[in-house]
Amino acid sequence: MKKQFIKIAGITLTAALMLGTMSITIPNAQAAKTPFSDVQSTHWGAGAITNGVSKGYVDGYTNGTFKPDASVTRAEFMKMVVSAMELETTPSSGKWYTEYVDTASKAGLFATDDFNDNEAAWAKVMTREEMARVAARAIGETTKEDDKWMYLATKAGLIKGVGIGQIAPNGLTTRAQAIVVIERILTKNTGASLDVDRYAVGSAEIAWHGTNIFTVMPEMWVTTESDLRQARKESVEEMWNKKLMTITSKDGLYQAKLDALIAIDLADPNDPNLGLIAPINTLKWYNNRPSITNLMVKDQKKSYVLYFKGGPVFNKDTKKYNPNTKIQFQVDGFNSPDRDAFFQKGVLNTVADVYRNSRTDTTAVIIPKTGTIQLTDLVIRLQTPAAGSNFSESIPLRLRGIK
Repeated sequence: MKKQFIKIAGITLTAALMLGTMSITIPNAQAAKTPFSDVQSTHWGAGAITNGVSKGYVDGYTNGTFKPDASVTRAEFMKMVVSAMELETTPSSGKWYTEYVDTASKAGLFATDDFNDNEAAWAKVMTREEMARVAARAIGETTKEDDKWMYLATKAGLIKGVGIGQIAPNGLTTRAQAIVVIERILTKNTGASLDVDRYAVGSAEIAWHGTNIFTVMPEMWVTTESDLRQARKESVEEMWNKKLMTITSKDGLYQAKLDALIAIDLADPNDPNLGLIAPINTLKWYNNRPSITNLMVKDQKKSYVLYFKGGPVFNKDTKKYNPNTKIQFQVDGFNSPDRDAFFQKGVLNTVADVYRNSRTDTTAVIIPKTGTIQLTDLVIRLQTPAAGSNFSESIPLRLRGIK
């Protein structure tokens, strides 16, 4: 079955985050006017609602309202998407939504393992995560990882956050939100680019595979095409192995888990994860000289902090494995071109530990955006707090990089 997409010619669409949701703004003030008493021209979804009604895939109510904040069921959303994309349907003797579900299934918008294909399931309100899955499929995205759909949808600009860095995957979809996302699907399928909410993408990346380093600091985690081909990966993000975010000792007596590796951009005062290292004014970085205690993180704005969120799962031998260790890690590949400058002058030109009062009180490192060189592979290591034959490590990421 051939898909037909509505083309919107001569119109530039931009996105705005308003009232905890998404909107598409058309630079024609007249286009934002609506005939609905509950949707004023200043409403964040006015433009999208106007477009949706004019195209005929959604209607208002007989009392002159649109009810933009009313919830949308799975069946209603699927009908709107299929209608908006002008996919051919075949009349059915079943429920009112059957012909749209059948078409959606043939077009790859719905899979039988998404949820039960019965009336009770289709009558449920669609979550934002479910909406993201349909939206991503509608522009041709595919994945076998259920927790990746929101990442694909936000990265493509189809979905934005409901607040800074808040993706609310379990939040319920409203009529206004549904129309905005559908309009963005149609726009994307014309070949146009959409504005992307990078904070939402970062949060969706964490929800997908436990880190946001490829969203927040993409210029740092790079590798060659041959490296990707050898690993049979399509993108560098897929090189992260979330199955290796747990480290277990060889004797099985100790285990720690990295819940998330979170990159924080110190140059961005709106970074949603800054609170993880607050108060930043008292945070220091270590240049391997215990006598130097005045190297402040706040003075290194052109840097990233990698925060290792996690800790021990169990420790059955506290004599062998230090019980005071939160989670032990190491970051390789961002090397110093001038070790004397680092040790003697306090120049941040390599990876450095971050702390507040004692050397191990903060599970983070700082990496300058520029000024490092790569001498080894780019590696993230999780380690057991034991030496010698008891030492073991897990490596969720190794990149050849550009060395």
